[in-house]
Amino acid sequence: MIPIHDNLKGRVAVITGGSGILCSEMARELARQGVKVAILNRNAEKGREIVDSIQEAGGTALAVAADVLDRTSLEQAKKEIVDQFGRIDILINGAGGNHPDAVTDPESYDEQEEGKTFFDLDENGFSNVFSTNFTGTFLATQVFGKELLKTGTPSILNLSSMSSYSPLTKVPAYSAAKASINNFTMWLAVHFAETGMRVNAIAPGFFLTTQNRDLLLNEDGSHTARSTKIITATPMKRFGKPEDLLGAMLFLVDESCSGFVTGTTIQVDGGFMAYSGV
Repeated sequence: MIPIHDNLKGRVAVITGGSGILCSEMARELARQGVKVAILNRNAEKGREIVDSIQEAGGTALAVAADVLDRTSLEQAKKEIVDQFGRIDILINGAGGNHPDAVTDPESYDEQEEGKTFFDLDENGFSNVFSTNFTGTFLATQVFGKELLKTGTPSILNLSSMSSYSPLTKVPAYSAAKASINNFTMWLAVHFAETGMRVNAIAPGFFLTTQNRDLLLNEDGSHTARSTKIITATPMKRFGKPEDLLGAMLFLVDESCSGFVTGTTIQVDGGFMAYSGV
């Protein structure tokens, strides 16, 4: 069991994409720590499922419908959260993901191979993936950032990816967007450093989620060829579990632990980035 961070009790956290497998686990842990959690999703019903589980465990949470690519809906969400909880101390930019229209079938180009190549990628799909991951982070930071600056301990946590460092095959839009998250995290950290607002990111390694499950597991639950490559390149020889992210999250949002840490991206990857393959 992770120790309680008394410093966080009574604070308010906004989590975009809060019903996702990784972010919902973060939401539950923050609530266990005494943080009031606002879960944002385009579909409020998904958020309410997480809210129900938090409330059943004795925590405080609110589900709010908002589209991270729609400034008006974000502004409305901010008003609802402030009206309900009175303040916002923490922003976790977790909304993102990939889309089949922005994914190639082969890992490398071969004009003789069947399937969707780079030249077949849909422009709208590519733009949508980039926007959801990067522009959504930008807009949410703009909208909620002003509220964060009203508190004494503002903290932003962005969600990056292993693909931000060395782009994974097949997912060019997602890789480019996550690389931009790392850069944007550093830019924000410098821009707001003198205000006391800290901005950091977590780069998860390979976790099984709803969006990547079909890429990593066969119908019978066995590893796909791509999945086997990942496990081979991960020294700890397993996929991450959602709870593996929680220690890094708490460290970064609690200034009593990380008060002089800003502009960094912490890898939670089972050693994937450290491994050269030999």
